[in-house]
Amino acid sequence: MLMESTISTGKAAKLLGVSVKTLQRWEREGRLIPVARTDSNRRLYTETQIREFIGLRQANHAPTKLVAYCRVSSAAQKPDLADQRKVLEEFVVAKGLAGVGFIEEVGSGLDFRRKRFLALMDEIGRREVRMLILAHRDRLTRFGFEWFEHYAQTHGCEVLVLNQERLSPEQEMVQDLMTIVRCFSSRLYGLRNYRKKLNEALKQDANDVKKAQQCN
Repeated sequence: MLMESTISTGKAAKLLGVSVKTLQRWEREGRLIPVARTDSNRRLYTETQIREFIGLRQANHAPTKLVAYCRVSSAAQKPDLADQRKVLEEFVVAKGLAGVGFIEEVGSGLDFRRKRFLALMDEIGRREVRMLILAHRDRLTRFGFEWFEHYAQTHGCEVLVLNQERLSPEQEMVQDLMTIVRCFSSRLYGLRNYRKKLNEALKQDANDVKKAQQCN
């Protein structure tokens, strides 16, 4: 007799973040065996069993990569990119960190579609990155850094920020602020156009109603 209450295959799959078919395959492979079955032969698990299995999977897939990420906003700032990398390289050597991979990217910190940035986030999501090293937090992203840091930490990745203020040029900040202003200005312009078209449509409807009333 089981002392702990059991959960269904569906709930177990949800806790593990996999499909029911994956659970069925894992049983055939002997990786995760149900603790019991119902009279109708449905698989049953316990939450303790699932938690232990999650811990085992995480241990077997522990992140190993160390990554140093460098970024500037424009090609004209490539000398700053070189300086940024130099500082990170000096830090890596001083800390005795081996096998660190360097990622260099040119793109706005407001653009979350940066190719190398997305590839890095994918690697973190797959629990492949153990440590992410940044000269300054805004090298990764201008806004929302706390969310990305939380995302990394929940996937086994430590985020190490050196806080090198001198590597965050004022020119970049100005460019980013101008990008924000242009973005909201275009939205405001679009909203004004929408209001204008809406008012014209309402006016036309009112005229049509007036004409129909006159005909009657």
